[in-house]
Amino acid sequence: MTQTISLKQTEQKAFNTVFEHGLWDIFIGCLIVQFAVAPLLSKRIGDFWSSAVFIPFWALAFVVVLLVRKHIIRPRIGVVTFRPHRKKKLTRLLSIMLVVNLLAMLLGLFLAWKAPVSSGWLHTLLLGMIVLVLSSIAAYYLRIPRFFIYGVLFLLSLTIGEWLYTQYRIANHGFPITCGITAGIVILTGLVYLLRFLRKYPLQDAPSEFREAV
Repeated sequence: MTQTISLKQTEQKAFNTVFEHGLWDIFIGCLIVQFAVAPLLSKRIGDFWSSAVFIPFWALAFVVVLLVRKHIIRPRIGVVTFRPHRKKKLTRLLSIMLVVNLLAMLLGLFLAWKAPVSSGWLHTLLLGMIVLVLSSIAAYYLRIPRFFIYGVLFLLSLTIGEWLYTQYRIANHGFPITCGITAGIVILTGLVYLLRFLRKYPLQDAPSEFREAV
């Protein structure tokens, strides 16, 4: 019994360490950067291309995350193989997020067809609530509360930006300001976690308990 509890604690510790390095926080911040920069590009290249041009940027950021994990993070914590129930939990999380994204896409297409273009608040709140739902699901399943906070910050960025636009006619719905601040907060948080991780796990002191499959 004691051995089972110890095994679960070790697995949970290893699982938490996977998200302790802050790389995914930095990647999320890079995704939010699009909402700060795309409005500045939309007048020149259109709404579609102002978003599409970020695909290579996301791909590059994702590759950088993988390379840093491989060459900097993995030598410090080793390779962890989780038990079937943990893998099942992660699969359930991905399935739920896929379904939510699909429903959000269908709802977005319906609103684009039926709702008037001038209803900026409707589309803004819809997008913000979808992101908040996704971040809440991730925070619950992964037990990482800050992911929920990121969703709240993103929702606030959109609503405050829209308010700045309607009240003070701030250009581009205020998104370059509000989403830029949110992206900066998320990326800075990720950098703080990364530096703390590197200090906590020096290369010569890599924790041996994470090197074995659990």
